[in-house]
Amino acid sequence: MDKNTLESLKAALAVTPDNSELFMVVVKACRDLDEYEDAYQLIKEKTFELENPDDQHLAGEICIGVEDFELALAICRADTAACQLVKARALLGLDRKDDGLACYRKAIAGNPALEDKNLESRLTGRITERSVSTSDSNVKLKVISNDDTDQTEITRLVMPEDEKITFTDVGGLENIKKQIHKKIILPFKKPSLFQRFKKKAGGGILLYGPPGCGKTLLARATAGECQARFFNVVISDILDMYIGESERKLHAIFDNARQDTPSVVFFDEIEAIGGKRQYTREGTSSKIVSQFLSEMDGFANKNTGVLILGATNVPWAIDPAFRRPGRFDRVLFVPPPDHEARERILEIHLEGRPADDDIDLKFFSKQSSGYSGADIFNLIETASDFAIEASLEKGEEIPLNKEFIVNAIKEVKPTTIDWLTTARNYARYANESGQYNDVLDFLKKFGKN
Repeated sequence: MDKNTLESLKAALAVTPDNSELFMVVVKACRDLDEYEDAYQLIKEKTFELENPDDQHLAGEICIGVEDFELALAICRADTAACQLVKARALLGLDRKDDGLACYRKAIAGNPALEDKNLESRLTGRITERSVSTSDSNVKLKVISNDDTDQTEITRLVMPEDEKITFTDVGGLENIKKQIHKKIILPFKKPSLFQRFKKKAGGGILLYGPPGCGKTLLARATAGECQARFFNVVISDILDMYIGESERKLHAIFDNARQDTPSVVFFDEIEAIGGKRQYTREGTSSKIVSQFLSEMDGFANKNTGVLILGATNVPWAIDPAFRRPGRFDRVLFVPPPDHEARERILEIHLEGRPADDDIDLKFFSKQSSGYSGADIFNLIETASDFAIEASLEKGEEIPLNKEFIVNAIKEVKPTTIDWLTTARNYARYANESGQYNDVLDFLKKFGKN
């Protein structure tokens, strides 16, 4: 039907407005010619009830399209599956999700072919509101999540943590802090000077070392020092059972960071998605590595203002292509804390706890040689357990004292020794490019070789 014929039919309907059969012919013609607004006006101004369920369904769909949900509900009185589905959509639009879900389930029971997972997800989802502060306003952000989505997961994915930490919150590692400040933070803080020398802020940095020695904390502190947004990427955010989904998610993460510069994207346990391709039998794993490499320095991607930080306990498992200049070209060894660092970490973890004033931190720092930052935290936690147990026995608060910490040292053993033993073998026999020189220097200095 052409528009001239439609105009003739509209003229005839104007003469006989109560002709229901002619009315539906005109409404269908308007829909077929994409004149939805005209169809809606006809439906809104009609003076009779639609009796045919198919006519109710068509008119209801048109009302849904223009977001007149009340009229759609009033029209769809039939009990057919198609009308129930229209009512479900209308009730969702009116924020009556429980009633809408009942109509949706009734529609699917009547006709399973009408199943709409997107509609079902919206009907069974819940809305979480988060305030997003900007320079001039405080905006409410609404997020729809499925019933099986954890509340903390919603917050983490939609809004990266705003809590900023700096290098003052990191005990020890002074040499690494200086390197990060010179090579990473200054380009963010003084971009004009670095641009003069064609040096761009951002790039990739790989942190490696024993577990629990502060790689994640350093990454967050680096973001805080740069005054940048921190995106902590968990492996489960990327890996997906469906082909192509992992690559799509990885691209979305990078794209999000590029739109919110300056930003720091942190990948912990990066070997899970950046492992050596020649050792995997799964083609999907190789594709993820290739996608990662493309995102870091691909032809179409501009990562200026985006700092990519990776952390791993097994640098020898990382695909060599990641070490190419322009990718993770800056590699920093994060060793176990030295004597002064352990003393500072002990002090940090004792803050806010009831403790005797005469605890000799220097002494316990020497006693905890080889401990990682996580080991020291576990040490203080174990000592606190002893203090709590003693407090319960005496019926009054017993503060942390030297005896509790001594007993904790007997129980808590350092976890870095196994890693250093493995790293020593790689540093001695697989160090042709000199990438493990820092490990060798550390072992020579502290007598672990």
